[in-house]
Amino acid sequence: MRYLVTGGAGFIGSHLVDLLISRGHHVVAFDNLSTGKLSNVQHLADHERFRFVLGTVLDEAAVANAMEGVDRVVHLAAAVGVKLIMEQPVDTIITNVRGTENVLGAATRHGVPVLLASTSEVYGKMMQVDTSLTQLREDGDWLLGPTTKRRWAYACSKAMDEFLAIAYWEEKRLPTITARFFNTVGPRQTGQYGMVVPRFVQKALLHEPIVVHGDGTQTRCFNHVGDAVTAVVSLFESEKAVGGVFNVGSDYEVSINDLARRVVALAHSSSEIVHVPYESVYPHGFEDMQRRTPCLDLLRSTIDYTPRHTLDSTILSVIEHYQRGGSDQS
Repeated sequence: MRYLVTGGAGFIGSHLVDLLISRGHHVVAFDNLSTGKLSNVQHLADHERFRFVLGTVLDEAAVANAMEGVDRVVHLAAAVGVKLIMEQPVDTIITNVRGTENVLGAATRHGVPVLLASTSEVYGKMMQVDTSLTQLREDGDWLLGPTTKRRWAYACSKAMDEFLAIAYWEEKRLPTITARFFNTVGPRQTGQYGMVVPRFVQKALLHEPIVVHGDGTQTRCFNHVGDAVTAVVSLFESEKAVGGVFNVGSDYEVSINDLARRVVALAHSSSEIVHVPYESVYPHGFEDMQRRTPCLDLLRSTIDYTPRHTLDSTILSVIEHYQRGGSDQS
């Protein structure tokens, strides 16, 4: 197969490119390098089945050109990270919605199926409002906060991406699949945009204080990037996946306090753990969720999904990345 991966030099994108190349596919990585890094795919620079294209999904012509001759598109290019969303809300909305529209439009003209990367953010604060919920299902309701809270612009933009993907399938018969990623982590992820695991690991390796936002009792489910990209490829191989929306992640919950303690222990660090209030870190308009746990039943029944990595092995992979000389910019 010939794949186009938008955001192919990013964290998830570069791992997906590696997996596709290892399985014998040809890959075009399309990226504007705003948050991705060329170093993430530099090791493939001379590979006969790899090509890098510098461009933005906001350039309709560039997207169409990159799509020439490909069999499948994985659309990962987006504005990501809570910090980026809080600082650049206009770019976030335009990049996510217009960029996705350009990709889907070009794919329709070329007759190429698309897998769209979405996010657990679309669920908003559903688990916080309905405390009887133990997991978030793809067919369940979602609840966002007011438009005056800046964080929800990101969730809303990605929800609109999902609506667009489903509409293109139902109206134009463009085969689409949507993957809602839950806290994907691993080597090459930067802490620059607020991602918690690389941020904790960097501080632990330097034996500097690890800063936890809020009281640290909030829980999340972290999934190794290797398991996430394997799920992406498997979804493309399943006819049952077309037109569907799938949670992609782990359903193992851990509090941020416990995450910090695990990082300290696994890094053999002397770092202390300190807590700071959200308002001292993020501008007005930030709101955090106490829990966000995916139901993986649909994913498992569609592709027989079984993550290979535990939380500890995931943390260790990030620690080893930095110990081998990986930087926050790689």
